[in-house]
Amino acid sequence: MTMLEAVAGEVEDPGGGFSAEPGDGGADGGLVLPEDVVAELAGRLAERARGGGPVALTGPDGLLSGIIGQVLQAGLAAELDAHLDGGDEGNRRNGAGAKTLNTEVGPVRIAVPRDRAGTFAPALVPKQATRSDGLNAVITSLYAKGMSVRDIARHVRQTAGVDLSHDTVSRVTDAALEAMREWQHRPLEPFYPVIYVDALVAKVRDGSAVRNKAVNLAVGIDADGAKRVLGIWVAPGEGAKTWAQALAQLRNRGLEEVLFVCCDGLSGLGDEITATWPGTTVQTCTVHLIRRSLGYASYHDREVMARALKGIYTACDADAAYAALADFAGTPLGRKYPAAVAVWERAWDRFTPFLAYGPALRKVLYTTNAIESFNREMRKVLKTRTQFPNDDSVAKTLWLAIVDIEEKRAEQRARQAGKPKNQRDGTPRLIEGHVTQGWHEAWGEMVALWPDRLADRM
Repeated sequence: MTMLEAVAGEVEDPGGGFSAEPGDGGADGGLVLPEDVVAELAGRLAERARGGGPVALTGPDGLLSGIIGQVLQAGLAAELDAHLDGGDEGNRRNGAGAKTLNTEVGPVRIAVPRDRAGTFAPALVPKQATRSDGLNAVITSLYAKGMSVRDIARHVRQTAGVDLSHDTVSRVTDAALEAMREWQHRPLEPFYPVIYVDALVAKVRDGSAVRNKAVNLAVGIDADGAKRVLGIWVAPGEGAKTWAQALAQLRNRGLEEVLFVCCDGLSGLGDEITATWPGTTVQTCTVHLIRRSLGYASYHDREVMARALKGIYTACDADAAYAALADFAGTPLGRKYPAAVAVWERAWDRFTPFLAYGPALRKVLYTTNAIESFNREMRKVLKTRTQFPNDDSVAKTLWLAIVDIEEKRAEQRARQAGKPKNQRDGTPRLIEGHVTQGWHEAWGEMVALWPDRLADRM
């Protein structure tokens, strides 16, 4: 570990006159700097600037790191005074140990006072602490935005003058693993009307090779229409068997009943879903079918084909949809691209269920676009990193990204809370708690279709 460690050397007791140059952290400062001190610092900065010298606010010799050092030193001295006043009468000061605390504005040199009894445990700068909470928060935030461990170490060194090893950065971000695993295994509500399952791709190091791995995501909509991320799983590939393990975990966490599961039509996935929750309707995402069909067409034919396919998924019922498919198959475009027709024929049993329902429920079910904005943000994070060292790193990065984005959007909404509605930009939640558009109408259709089944769910 190459980070700056606490130095074992002795320095003079701060209570007995310890002082240091600005930037080293003296003991004669207070929690609020006196006006004459502020004026003197301002004068020095102005004089240095006029002389063409460097004027740094952060870094090893920066103004902020010097002020923080003074404040911490004064706080530690006050903590020791309170400890001695309320403790054993025979206990007294016993010098101090020099220490460098890495902060978000740069390294801060302080002298941590000690007592003879060895019972003093400072709360301001805890024992063994070599980094401030603020620096840890900066590292975690950069990691959540997709920066690699090496890039974070380089960024902190360039901006704050703090030298951190790659292992140190990894340990800071690993502190989120326990919270992530607790979230991943949290108990679930027993009923979710709709679940969307989808997969992204991440490059993960596997021995001496880098392989594409599937990042399986499950997002549920509860009875109130609010979306929840139910789980993130990293698997060797997107297959029905790997999904079976994820679905079994959801079941074991308390999810007992699901009305609809919307997926991309992966072979065998529908059988695994119905095996986990009998009575669940599996709905293949119509947008995925359209994209696959258009993938067989030339660029110039795609727009015409997209318009022709619209009659299939907007039909009034399954019979009308089948007739529309037959009509399309008989057109010159259908005869030119028979593989596009075959896409719909192979997925027909899983495509048609939503055609039996009303417009509001159809809108919720026919596509996984309800989570596309979420997937788009997750893809941005995955693409920022060329590769991940292991599976935990992928799940940890995505979980931290969700937390980071939700916090950022919550701050944006808080800043607009006092503005008139017509002046707000309407920053929505990313996923957690975001209410699905048109949900109340869709939920009303479900209740009308299954009054007995949903009697205890309302």
